[in-house]
Amino acid sequence: MRERMTLLVCGGTGCMASESEQMLIDLKNKISELGMSDEVRVIKTGCFGFCGQGPIIKVQPDNVFYVKVKLEDIEDIVNEHIVKGRVVERLLFVDPKAKNLVKEHKDMDFYKKQYRIALRNCGFINPEDISEYIAVRGYEALAVVLNENKPEEVIEIIKKSQLRGRGGGGFPTGLKWELTAVHRREDKYVICNADEGDPGAFMDRSILEGDPHSVLEAMAIAGYAIGANTGLVYIRAEYPLAIHRLETAIAQAREYGFLGKDLFGSGFDFDIEIRLGAGAFVCGEETALINSLQGMRGEPTKKPPFPSEAGYKNMPTSVNNVETFANVAPIILNGPEWFSSIGTEGSKGTKVFALAGKINNIGLVEVPMGTTLREIVYDIGGGIINGKEFKAVQTGGPSGGVITKQHLDTPIDYESLKNIGSMMGSGGMIVLDEDDDMVEISKFYLDFTQDESCGKCTPCRIGTKRLYEILDRLTKMEGKPEDLDIMEDLCINIKNSSLCGLGQSAPNPILSTLHFFREEYEAYANRTKKVSYSINADKCIGCTKCARVCPVSCIAGSVKKPHVIDEDACIACGACYTACPVDAILKP
Repeated sequence: MRERMTLLVCGGTGCMASESEQMLIDLKNKISELGMSDEVRVIKTGCFGFCGQGPIIKVQPDNVFYVKVKLEDIEDIVNEHIVKGRVVERLLFVDPKAKNLVKEHKDMDFYKKQYRIALRNCGFINPEDISEYIAVRGYEALAVVLNENKPEEVIEIIKKSQLRGRGGGGFPTGLKWELTAVHRREDKYVICNADEGDPGAFMDRSILEGDPHSVLEAMAIAGYAIGANTGLVYIRAEYPLAIHRLETAIAQAREYGFLGKDLFGSGFDFDIEIRLGAGAFVCGEETALINSLQGMRGEPTKKPPFPSEAGYKNMPTSVNNVETFANVAPIILNGPEWFSSIGTEGSKGTKVFALAGKINNIGLVEVPMGTTLREIVYDIGGGIINGKEFKAVQTGGPSGGVITKQHLDTPIDYESLKNIGSMMGSGGMIVLDEDDDMVEISKFYLDFTQDESCGKCTPCRIGTKRLYEILDRLTKMEGKPEDLDIMEDLCINIKNSSLCGLGQSAPNPILSTLHFFREEYEAYANRTKKVSYSINADKCIGCTKCARVCPVSCIAGSVKKPHVIDEDACIACGACYTACPVDAILKP
């Protein structure tokens, strides 16, 4: 009997942390109790992308999208929607701009301007069932290249598509494969870089959780193209769900003959292993990653030689990140001209961003290259929380810079971002509002990079430490005006003399914010910056919420009477500001 209804339950990390796994079990049990298991199918999927609205349950064929579902809502979904055919309106998405209920997925502004290639299957198939991947043309691209194309023809297809690496640098993928293929050695390797370490970034993790087979298939295609028989997935151990789904997918692919010996009767052998990383940010750099794979310290090496010539085990090695691989099969199936027709002159295809920060619609966003920042923030992202003023977007994480209001109409592509002092990076995009302190933002990123420096080269090891110390002095009101010039000179020296991309890009957040928001640095340097919170007595209702969350107990006051902050003791953490229900807390 054909099912009349399918329920797709988000099984991404975020939703599972909010009990979506139990929701899936409860749905199946209640449907079974009603004797409707033959009519209604419940499927665990990967991430839908709309993470700020999770847990999410989508009902097909009605195309109804339920958001922020709780365990106690499962009974209503079953009794009202499944049994009676009535939509549970209280679980529908409320548009932050129009304030109206949105029933269908296709009508949400969050999805309207997206074009999903890398995320094409996430939220639509069960990532732990290979038959569902096969049903959406899975492994067809691998069969095509093995039976219809020579290795050099596969490389030419990828080159014609103009696919560039999505891990940060934007190096042409086809050229990287070609540079590896030309070396005639007995062993070659394909490595998938899944060491996603940028704060606020979760693109690669979501692809591996939601569509692992797309990466495995692409790695096999790359192996055929460059002449490699072994693939390695280097993934951080902090991604247990992604690791589990990769292990499941690899086992299933071997069982079906898509990995292992003589794939599709072509004589080509290819298999994949998983290697766990310890979470070092520097191991996102390909030579540091290769050192870690070989059991050595995760430190970069001087190039040349490049991995394409002497990489893993000193053999020719091609390293691509998860999102890059996720684009390969669609290019083979749809043709390079299709892919290159999307995007801008120098940046083809789409890019996945992790949209976070002071934005109404938080989640994963995949848009054509060339989409403007304004479209992402206001159309897809739904604008700034509480109607506050947009201040900037931090792109590229610790390696990137800020994009300000004057650049809201900048097309998002490799060249345009570089021209305004930012970078694409792996795809982190953190939105900042009028309340954010740009010096504190820089300090946060420098704290991260100086901690994550491998220590191999002096400019990065010592330079980032000195930069952080200057920022720390400034924010403690212990700095002086000349610190700004010292800091700027140090930034330039670190950029020009560090060994790898971590050190070369570590000063970017400072240089970018110093350029656009110098007055904020000067306020600290001149010690004119107010650095503590205060309370508007006319607005304060004496609810005590601020006092209860203050980590240093510097807020005093009786119930239902105005409270007071001891500004000398205040550490400006902002906990009181967040907790206040009546906006009585005044920011510094």
